Amino acid sequence: MNQPELRARILVVDDQKNMRATTALMLAHQGYAVEEAGDGETAIGMLSGGGFDLVLTDLKMEPLDGIAVLRRTLEVSPGTQVVLMTAYGTIDSAVEAMRLGAADYVAKPFKQEELLIRLQRALERRRLMREVGVWAGEFRQRFGLHALIGRSSPMRELMTKVGRVAGSDATVLVTGESGTGKELVARAIHAASTRSARPFVAVNCAAITETLLESELFGHAKGAFTGAIKARRGLFEEADGGSLLIDEVAETSPGFQAKLLRVLQEGEIRRVGENASVSVNVRVIAATNRDLRAAVAQKRFREDLFYRLAVVPLAVPSLRERKEDVPLLAQHFVERYNSRSGAKRVLTEAAVARLMTYDFPGNVRELENLVEKAAALAGQDELGPADFALDSAELPVAEAAVGALAHAVEIAERRAIEAAVRLHAADLAAVAHELRISPTTLWRKMKKLGISTQGLRGGDPHAEFT
Repeated sequence: MNQPELRARILVVDDQKNMRATTALMLAHQGYAVEEAGDGETAIGMLSGGGFDLVLTDLKMEPLDGIAVLRRTLEVSPGTQVVLMTAYGTIDSAVEAMRLGAADYVAKPFKQEELLIRLQRALERRRLMREVGVWAGEFRQRFGLHALIGRSSPMRELMTKVGRVAGSDATVLVTGESGTGKELVARAIHAASTRSARPFVAVNCAAITETLLESELFGHAKGAFTGAIKARRGLFEEADGGSLLIDEVAETSPGFQAKLLRVLQEGEIRRVGENASVSVNVRVIAATNRDLRAAVAQKRFREDLFYRLAVVPLAVPSLRERKEDVPLLAQHFVERYNSRSGAKRVLTEAAVARLMTYDFPGNVRELENLVEKAAALAGQDELGPADFALDSAELPVAEAAVGALAHAVEIAERRAIEAAVRLHAADLAAVAHELRISPTTLWRKMKKLGISTQGLRGGDPHAEFT
């Protein structure tokens, strides 16, 4: 017999004194912290104080029975588990109690071993509920909307849509090129939804052979096929109450698509090798880097499934469509590397300028890999242009573009500084404050750009300079 959860508190409720005392003594000998209540009213009063991990209550009591104790327990402490003791003739009532939220029941007369097993199962369930609660909080913190990094217009629009759709149970189709962060969007939807305390499960259809995909998602019976040595639950059942991301859904076969459509329509799955159906409550989020409309036109994807999946379509922009987010993302990846390794890597302006010239065919994932590689291999804390090994075919273009970008930056800085000097009549402290830089940085930039306050004092602050 496994040891019970450390000093789990159990309330034993029974109007038969001998039965109650014997059960309480046996549980105390097993290491539990046990308290007793001789009737339902006393039990309800004790429950108001909280702190019980499990309530073991007789079903038939006067005037308040075990159902009343169950209801009160679920009201004041939803995580507390309730196990009912019932006579043979009232098993139907015990089954009904489980429908109302009881963890289990045991029929009198019961053996000590049987009772302990049922109590341990109930306490294990409570432990898992606690862990899921903590995990859900960590999930929200790690994968909430704030994890979608970007200030560009396409990203702001995407985050607005994610926030709106998260509160519903609508099926979502996330599209975008490889490496744009489609799974991160799916996780953000789950984290911001009412399902966040339940599992988020992801499956990549392109990574699983067609013959195994059905078993992976729907489960299988023992002996359903060669190698099925025992029954197995599928990912739909694992995600029950939560969300299931079906990534690369365009890579599935027409036969599988028909079965997936049935799940979305009926809310139930059928394990491979079984005839009975199992109900599931799962929010499906599908993702693909393919053009599903084109696949429908080419008869490679079911049109009815497409419309079932694309109730809310979300398109994740490529990195080249939101270039202004590159510095923000690069800085995020540097900070994450520093946090993991204890390093103090810093991106230089020249390095950011170089990254801005690159189109990133691999999108955010490629940028992340570039930054991680540069940070890991750099011989100093400052990461410069030479630390970023961009695609060799892009290097000549990138190097020329760096110079062009640097020139454009100088022009913009010159215009901003000269306009601020005019506006504040050459009061450099006020100019620095206006530009949100330190006086030292202002002086250095003015010297580098050859800007003098002579001739600018008292001039038109809105004048353009070339």
